[in-house]
Amino acid sequence: MSKKLIRFDWAIKRLLRNKANFVVLEGFLSELLFEDIKIKEILESEGNQESWEDKYNRVDILTENSKNELIIIEIQNTYEIDYFHRMVYGTSKAVAEHLRLGQAYWEVKKVISINIVYFDLGQGQDYIYKGTTTFQGLHFNDTLQLSEKQRNTFAKTLVSDIFPEYYLIKVNQFNDVAKDTLDEWIYFLKNSEVKDEFRAKGLKEAREALDIMRLDKENQYSYNRYLDYLHWKASEAMNAQLAIEEKALQMENEIRLDEKMKNMVEIAKSAIREGLTDDLIMKLTNLTIEHIQQIRKELSK
Repeated sequence: MSKKLIRFDWAIKRLLRNKANFVVLEGFLSELLFEDIKIKEILESEGNQESWEDKYNRVDILTENSKNELIIIEIQNTYEIDYFHRMVYGTSKAVAEHLRLGQAYWEVKKVISINIVYFDLGQGQDYIYKGTTTFQGLHFNDTLQLSEKQRNTFAKTLVSDIFPEYYLIKVNQFNDVAKDTLDEWIYFLKNSEVKDEFRAKGLKEAREALDIMRLDKENQYSYNRYLDYLHWKASEAMNAQLAIEEKALQMENEIRLDEKMKNMVEIAKSAIREGLTDDLIMKLTNLTIEHIQQIRKELSK
């Protein structure tokens, strides 16, 4: 029987930073990247905020795996129109911060950016996207490859192995039908539940480590405040959306009234040319006598 667990976005900032719980993150990364990932250490960054007030809608964790690659995991709960740009900034910052003064460019670390979002970002039907950098020939449509010397020197197979790699998981777009072990993780990210039949790497350990009942009083208080904050942010986002829709409807009505007024003025002009009285024109158009008389003056000039 499945049970409700601690949300992954809260746990990743606290419980999963503990070396004893690395197996949970390693399981998630192994399923997503289709290789056995071993986390060497959790690196500190400006995004690693500890108090509940600090950017709670943004969760960063920067890890280094056994291949000396940097892996950024970021979770975003509320809509940001420029989130793609922030992904670029995050990888660029990681690259720059981890190339020491005097190091050669070939020592730039590979960065893997994993972004878990709980809102609709961009346009697309899938719920998991991968982005890499390739160079395509404009004349022969060939893909630029590393030379044999470069492959041997850098221990890389493809040009894209050097550049940052992006994964985007649109959690809310998942239909809750787990067809493979990666889907089992997406189900957990969306529902904070691990079904008894799930076999994905790290989920068994997540079920134990993220049991709400195992939290001490201090963490229970912090977690409940976090949940309250998410409810507040969701309400704030909904109210903002309603305000936008109301403003759009108001503008649409104003445009319609403006168009209607223009039509009535044209009718009034035609009626004046036909010699109709102000009273009759007022009944036809609902314009005021003063407005009709003003139109007469303009036509008589």
